[in-house]
Amino acid sequence: MSRPLYIYNTLSREKEEFKPIDRKNVRLYACGPTVYNYAHIGNARPAVVFDLLAKVLRYIYGRRHVTYTRNITDIDDKIIAAAKETGAEISAITEKYAKIYDEDMAALGVEKPDHQPKATDYIGPMVRMIKKLIDAGHAYEAEGHVLFNVPSWPDYGRLSRRNRDDMVAGARVEVAPYKKDPADFVLWKPSTGDQPGWDSPWGRGRPGWHLECSAMNESINGDHFDIHAGGEDLIFPHHENEIAQSVCAHGGEAYVNYWMHNGYLMAEGEKMSKSLGNFYTVHELLDEFPGEAIRLLLLKTHYRQPLDFTKEGLAEAKRELDGWYRLKADAGHVPPALIETLCDDLNTPGAIAALHKLSGNPGALTAGANFIGLLQQDPEDWFKWQPKAAAGGLTDADIDAKIEARTNARKNKDFATSDAIRDELAAAGVILEDGAGGTTWRRG
Repeated sequence: MSRPLYIYNTLSREKEEFKPIDRKNVRLYACGPTVYNYAHIGNARPAVVFDLLAKVLRYIYGRRHVTYTRNITDIDDKIIAAAKETGAEISAITEKYAKIYDEDMAALGVEKPDHQPKATDYIGPMVRMIKKLIDAGHAYEAEGHVLFNVPSWPDYGRLSRRNRDDMVAGARVEVAPYKKDPADFVLWKPSTGDQPGWDSPWGRGRPGWHLECSAMNESINGDHFDIHAGGEDLIFPHHENEIAQSVCAHGGEAYVNYWMHNGYLMAEGEKMSKSLGNFYTVHELLDEFPGEAIRLLLLKTHYRQPLDFTKEGLAEAKRELDGWYRLKADAGHVPPALIETLCDDLNTPGAIAALHKLSGNPGALTAGANFIGLLQQDPEDWFKWQPKAAAGGLTDADIDAKIEARTNARKNKDFATSDAIRDELAAAGVILEDGAGGTTWRRG
């Protein structure tokens, strides 16, 4: 490669050349979902963006030299609330929605990461990390809680660059008499009898959310690794707290070299909310649009910019893919210009513009689209896809039967019947194409 990879590092607020700690062991971690309900489209953006980042890293360093980890949060107050509201077991809720999340992300072309740890499998490492922090004077026990002592670490706030008052207000911290400082945050909290909990030196309880990622990273990626990614909304307090915990638990050693954050997502020009009717879950959108159209729309805006996600934008992405699928051919080599563009801080709008310029070279177009997770289907299957709302209409078998009837009518020179069947199918959005090998069809 002629161009090195540059990424915008939230820590330095600058675009930097990526230099791995170990070229044979490049480690990327992205914060994954809290599994208590269907993932919304805002959850899908980091999954798609950092899936592509993993592809770029693997292209540069080799697949076996890159480890991509994306966690599952399966213990959280939101999950406990969902269990109380529905009467379902917590494990039933988390297993159900973790499975649906994986299926929905796969429909968007998101590969499963190398590791997908669940928080509840790492309670032991969490307890050990808390002990380290207490022993080092960075945490303390109070009324069954264990809290991180924020004033004990002078660098707190470096990632978010907030002043102390802003940090206390922005964290929406619980005002509690047992805190030594208002900014102190929970590492461990007590559980009541009807809440999930684990035995610990501080009584039966459960971990604080921020601690979970620190412990999972320590177990999988070691004390110091390359890239930590997530949504912009996680910079503070989640990632700020992660840094504090991990650096202090590891004797002051650096935690992560590069922090990457994707921008906020709006829907139909407004903040997503159920009351506005623009709260889109991936699961529901997949009933109306192919997964690749959702992926393309998410990639058309640079990952660090805010994205206004609209159904009209999805329809346009579907039309773009229709055009590319008509050109799909055997894949050639991935165009070097595409890789160079992506190496400029994942410049996906530039990469997509480059693909549009390759209409005269279908092999290169196909290879480039495949690389960013598009044109993964057989064109015939793509054009036969239909929204779930149309499922009550013509099935594939219905269409095949009508085409057979039309073929027989044409053989018998019954052109009135033949034309009537064609018109009926066209009205249902089915386009016929007659060729030497017979009649093929696609949904318009």
